[in-house]
Amino acid sequence: MGQRTPLYEQHLALGARIVDFGGWDMPLHYGSQVEEHHQVRRDCGVFDVSHMTVVDVHGPEARAWLQRLLANDVAHLETPGKALYSVMLNERGGVIDDLIVYLADFGYRLVLNAASRLRDLAWMKEQSAGHAVELRERRDLAMLAIQGPQARVRTGELVSAPRAALIDELRPFEGLAEGDWFVARTGYTGEDGLEIMLPVAQAPDFFSDLVGAGIAPSGLGARDTLRLEAGLNLCGQDMDERVSPLAANLGWTIAWDPAGRDFIGRAAVEEQRRAGGQPKLVGLLLEERGVLRTGQVVRVEGVGEGAITSGSFSPTLGKSIALARVPAATGERAEVEIRGRWLPVRVVRPNFVRHGKALI
Repeated sequence: MGQRTPLYEQHLALGARIVDFGGWDMPLHYGSQVEEHHQVRRDCGVFDVSHMTVVDVHGPEARAWLQRLLANDVAHLETPGKALYSVMLNERGGVIDDLIVYLADFGYRLVLNAASRLRDLAWMKEQSAGHAVELRERRDLAMLAIQGPQARVRTGELVSAPRAALIDELRPFEGLAEGDWFVARTGYTGEDGLEIMLPVAQAPDFFSDLVGAGIAPSGLGARDTLRLEAGLNLCGQDMDERVSPLAANLGWTIAWDPAGRDFIGRAAVEEQRRAGGQPKLVGLLLEERGVLRTGQVVRVEGVGEGAITSGSFSPTLGKSIALARVPAATGERAEVEIRGRWLPVRVVRPNFVRHGKALI
């Protein structure tokens, strides 16, 4: 038996198929993964993401410490509510985790991945030694993600007037507190939506309100196909501690200026940037019948080989798609080995669908 969120019994009552995810018993789907995917693209759905790790950081050296810990620069967060996406690197320039950090009235709030929780917390504690900074894991909070084009409107109809006003005013990539809730306009689906952190005791009733209003409960299966269509990395699969952010399409998350900010992993990634030739993460589109799967070999004639890091059937496109790490010189065509056959694939930008629209 794995760890369980405060909504576990409700998931069972709704007929969820439960699977292990990073040591957590989580809903894969509630009957139809594909229909949950379409509901999010067309209207909205609600995901229980209470397995995510929320850590509050405060203290006199919080800002300076985070400037050292993260590849992106929290100095860019100038007003409370602003959010920043970043990677946390090891000394070799490999990705320990990717995360969102919010500037809050008390300091900073970080949201990290569930599967890497223990490793992340141990690393952060180790790096905080000798610094005037305090880390507080918020196990008292649950987290729900309401995602889709109608997510903000439909959620706003179910909450108090102050919270509805906040939802209406939030800009993309902002998160603000309203009472004991923290409401953010962020997500992992390529759609507009909200991620709401609220006290554990309040989460079951709010989840029931959302589902009762016709907002589809959605599981990890749909969350994975949605993020894959949006070209969003899954840490531990599309990148890990052996992979540079330069090889994961995340060079844009690195704040190189000011040059004197010595974030962990900077020297290694700067050397990689100077040397060039890093593999690149691309999108693949299979134009024949078949399914692209994680681990399948990608062959580029005259260039070399790579591998699929994430692959699945795309419900929105009706075709099989993948993210793959391939040699830097890869062009517009490649081949993938599927059950002993080499099938042609089109190499595209790793961003297939955003806001319900196909981009390829």
